[in-house]
Amino acid sequence: MTEHIPVLLREVLEFLNPSDGKIYFDGTFGGGGYTRAILDRANCRVIACDRDDYVKPFANVMREKYSDRFMFSHSKFSDIDVVLQQHNVDKLDGIVLDLGLSNFQLMDQHRGFSFRYAGNLDMSMGLCDENAMNAIHRLSERDLANVIYELGEERYSRRIAKNIKLNLKKIKTSENLADIVRSCVRKSGKIDPATKTFQALRIFVNRELEELQIILQKFEKLLNHDGRLVVVSFHSLEDRIVKVAFKKLSSENDRFCILTKKPVVPTKEEMFRNPKSRSAKLRCIHSRIV
Repeated sequence: MTEHIPVLLREVLEFLNPSDGKIYFDGTFGGGGYTRAILDRANCRVIACDRDDYVKPFANVMREKYSDRFMFSHSKFSDIDVVLQQHNVDKLDGIVLDLGLSNFQLMDQHRGFSFRYAGNLDMSMGLCDENAMNAIHRLSERDLANVIYELGEERYSRRIAKNIKLNLKKIKTSENLADIVRSCVRKSGKIDPATKTFQALRIFVNRELEELQIILQKFEKLLNHDGRLVVVSFHSLEDRIVKVAFKKLSSENDRFCILTKKPVVPTKEEMFRNPKSRSAKLRCIHSRIV
């Protein structure tokens, strides 16, 4: 398996502030980087979940090492309340979410997340209703253009959608789709012309923005006083949702205070070590003791 490097790990621990006897929720377990660091920092417990079956071997290793201090559920983080019920837990002292793709998802040629490989056009993180191939066939040209425009912020969305629908029979792999996009969009700068379309389809297939909005509506009732929610996002759509939700909650409920007036970003050293961290932004909200 490809190693996944946890992004902004030092900063996540600083804001989450793991303490003895507390219980935390890692909603995007992945390779277990955040969970391991939390459990090593304090004599606490972590409930982790992930929608991807691929992480189960990592979870098994955690169980062997940390025993009853670690609990895992194969689930979406939007089902946080259900997961807590499964483990007989009512309240949490902290929640952490890393909304990015893990390295093992991105580099798996069979998953279709990357346009660099001729893998299946899947893009499912797990527990999805359809994959990307189904989506481009099912959606009308107009709806597909809207998805690419709204979720990929792609200015050439109509041109791309039209070209995709005209060439559906030629699209067998993620590489085929990337070539179709590139054929109608001129490259500008270092970013591959297929990047925004792939982002849009991935977000659409996994309902990523809806999943985020759901947990942002639920967490308020699940945090103990002095609890914290830490969210690491990787594109403007996610960050905007988090920013607006935190601002609304803190203005309506005196119990909540935003700890990050501006989003925390990686240091130059981290970006050098892990280029995938470049777009990361961390925001944290605190449930104050009142």
